[in-house]
Amino acid sequence: MAVRRCKKEDVKRIARATGAAFVASLSNLEGEESFDAAFLGSAEEISQTRICDDELIIIKGTKAKPAASIILRGANDIYVDEMDRSVHDSLCAVKRVIESKSVVPGGGCVEAALSIYLENFATSLGSREQLAIAEFAQAMLVIPKTLVVNAAKDSTELVAKLRAFHNASQTIEAKKGFKWIGLDLENGKCRDNKEAGVLEPAMSKVKSLKFATEAAITILRIDDMIKIYQPSKEDPNSYANAVREGRL
Repeated sequence: MAVRRCKKEDVKRIARATGAAFVASLSNLEGEESFDAAFLGSAEEISQTRICDDELIIIKGTKAKPAASIILRGANDIYVDEMDRSVHDSLCAVKRVIESKSVVPGGGCVEAALSIYLENFATSLGSREQLAIAEFAQAMLVIPKTLVVNAAKDSTELVAKLRAFHNASQTIEAKKGFKWIGLDLENGKCRDNKEAGVLEPAMSKVKSLKFATEAAITILRIDDMIKIYQPSKEDPNSYANAVREGRL
């Protein structure tokens, strides 16, 4: 079976999966065409299958590396595009977990814990830095509040309960297990998100907090603003200008 007009990216992916070598040209150093059998890959089955309106080449049982393709089907292109975005986001989350090798509980758990910790830390300072740290701690609650509002729940009550759990986990030795408590937006309550499997990549969480902090610092560094007004297009010979200048 020969396939032409194949994308270069697809050819490289097939080569990695089957153990083949990507050959751009059959010409050797002497200018003659030759091919070494060592460049070939192997697979258990290669078939041509029709899915919807497209003819696809299916390669099964690759020898070198396991590979998989996800085929999305939907009622129309809009559904398929939305499914594609969802699958892409899921794969990116898995990729981040593998890269960072660590996860943190989701559902506003990290933000609520940081808010309580920073509030307690701010009270230990006796300078103006206390105000900045307290405001930063208050800003951390924007994430859990937004999650609750998007789920059409009472943000004031749920966030207050979440803060109470994390305050107890940081101040009472017997309640340290409350540090895993996050939001359960389906049932409108707080739960142990570690046990429930609601987790986020630690790398993504750290980067999002760093970027948000750097953006806020950049805005606060702006101490002056210059406005350039467009030149006036009024007619100097108009009646109003003539009266203002005393020509009438």
